[in-house]
Amino acid sequence: MTAIDTVVYDFGNVLVRWDPRGAFAVLDPAEVEEFFTAFDFAAFNHRQDAGLLPFAEARAEVAAAFPRWAPFLDTYLERYPGTLLGPVEGSAALVAELRDLGLRLYGLTNWWAETFEHAEPAAPAIGLMDGVVVSGRVGLAKPDPEIFRHLAATFRIDPERAVFVDDSPANVAAAAALGFHAVRFTTTAALRDALRDLGVGVRPGQDASEAPGDAQ
Repeated sequence: MTAIDTVVYDFGNVLVRWDPRGAFAVLDPAEVEEFFTAFDFAAFNHRQDAGLLPFAEARAEVAAAFPRWAPFLDTYLERYPGTLLGPVEGSAALVAELRDLGLRLYGLTNWWAETFEHAEPAAPAIGLMDGVVVSGRVGLAKPDPEIFRHLAATFRIDPERAVFVDDSPANVAAAAALGFHAVRFTTTAALRDALRDLGVGVRPGQDASEAPGDAQ
């Protein structure tokens, strides 16, 4: 087996817990659910992740076509920190351990350019990455193979020596097709065991103690 020297992390719900409904705690829950379904927030969010338009332009398009929902987008942006619910349990301790082992650590995240500044304050382990590709800043989003190629070229990553970790099956499949050792994230303990199976010398998941304040 080729030795692993790099771990590439997705961020949302891998290092930092994210729930878009957290921005709307002040609004009527029934209206919020209608916004997520009738408006199809998931599709809008992915377009913003991909950086297809700056928020102001995308918001103007929504205001023209679906005026009812434009104020909800304003609320989402204004209250975005409420969507980030702290580090995923065990994640900070694992990132620190990988760093101490000398592995290269990178981020590949689907995230709006306008909101990424809030990521590290919510999960400080993000600041331990050696580099990060933010989809909204480069105009590409997972699972597009081009964003993986961009990551590899930018940071000189050999996919055969790299583990890619993401909670999305589509993103994991895209990475695997390009030669990464791709792991679908479920829990940090399971990720530890997957890394050990690939020859990375981290502690076993069931025996790993958490750093103080790591679980939130």
